Amino acid sequence: MKFIDLIKLKVKAGKGGDGIIAFRRELYVPKGGPSGGDGGNGGSVIFVGDEGLNTLLDLRKTREIKALAGENGKPKNMHGKNGTNTIVRVPLGTIVKDIKTGTIIADITKNKATAVIAKGGIGGRGNAKFASSTNRVPKISENGTPGQEFEIICELKLLANAGLIGLPNAGKSTFLKVVSAAKPLIADYPFTTLDPQLAVVTNNNDSFVIADLPGLIAGASDGKGLGLQFLKHIERCQVLVHMIDISDEKSDHFLTYQLIKQELSKYNKKILEKPEIVVANKIDLLADLSAVKKLADAIKKPVFAISALKKENLKPLITEIAKFVKTVAKEETEEVKEEHVLYKYQPKPNAEPEVIVTKIKDHQWEVTGSAINRIAQKNPLNTYQNILLFRIKLQDLGVFEQLRKKGVKKGDSVKIYNYDMIWETE
Repeated sequence: MKFIDLIKLKVKAGKGGDGIIAFRRELYVPKGGPSGGDGGNGGSVIFVGDEGLNTLLDLRKTREIKALAGENGKPKNMHGKNGTNTIVRVPLGTIVKDIKTGTIIADITKNKATAVIAKGGIGGRGNAKFASSTNRVPKISENGTPGQEFEIICELKLLANAGLIGLPNAGKSTFLKVVSAAKPLIADYPFTTLDPQLAVVTNNNDSFVIADLPGLIAGASDGKGLGLQFLKHIERCQVLVHMIDISDEKSDHFLTYQLIKQELSKYNKKILEKPEIVVANKIDLLADLSAVKKLADAIKKPVFAISALKKENLKPLITEIAKFVKTVAKEETEEVKEEHVLYKYQPKPNAEPEVIVTKIKDHQWEVTGSAINRIAQKNPLNTYQNILLFRIKLQDLGVFEQLRKKGVKKGDSVKIYNYDMIWETE
């Protein structure tokens, strides 16, 4: 399966159904009251974390994800059916961003965790909801509001207990193959993994997830090679397993070690705070282990000497990784506190004003703005009472006062949303 970790697509939630105007027509009921039902709510686009997935491949050919609209209201106070939500399963570690604003909409890190990416529109009220002691025959209804619609980026940052890091051809893929059931592509020539590989490694009664990530090169933090694709996945690994090819006696292995650390630091200094296990691989090609001792002395920490190809000394290394993973997991569990986050709407600093009155040319005006769009979409001008209600809302927003201040004259054309009107007063 090909690994896909970045997808761009459009999400479109369902529109809310329209409320309707209807009246009871029953035998022996001479004055039937209003009975127009409300529209159903539009369906939402919802992402759900699935621990069984490790790629965004399923979304690759999807250009747009839609949810169904709510049904319109019906007579006899019957509520329109709500639109069906569209459920999209994504791997753990998926980050969803709004392309236009760069805002993170969701960060899905737990299995079965749900995130509403695009909220469905709200159904409009039917005329039965507008009945009152002063208006017993209301001819007022509301349209449903549009569902949210925008473009997003889905980015996957792998969630693994341990991450294998190192230069290309350090033997990371071979190691993953012999300690798990994974089948990464390996070769006997300088070669790097192009796609991250996840595998489950079992140690006695414990198990952990290990990721084989594309090899680093100098300048990776500046985007060279597969650097940035590689580095972003390291951020969420709990433990780093730093593998070095010890077989080349002419190489400065300490310099190789420092190169990787430098690239990690340039990308994100916090990565260096993660627990690290240093591994010298390919000892089967050495006459003695003096190079391993020299590396350990230089970095001032233990170095595990192994041969992934010959399966030498693997058990102690796996036990050490499992121990670190268990320790980190325990520390994280102790730090986690239950939180309930309530998201509230907050106008953006550069958000569109509520009301904008613009003089297009002589005797021609246009009224726009977020509040105008909101009430115009919700209020159909299909009855005299709806028109009166629309005028009242415009007055409450101060639209008429702004027009007077800017010099509107009798007979001028005023466009409000999609409606063209004539100003009738001086």
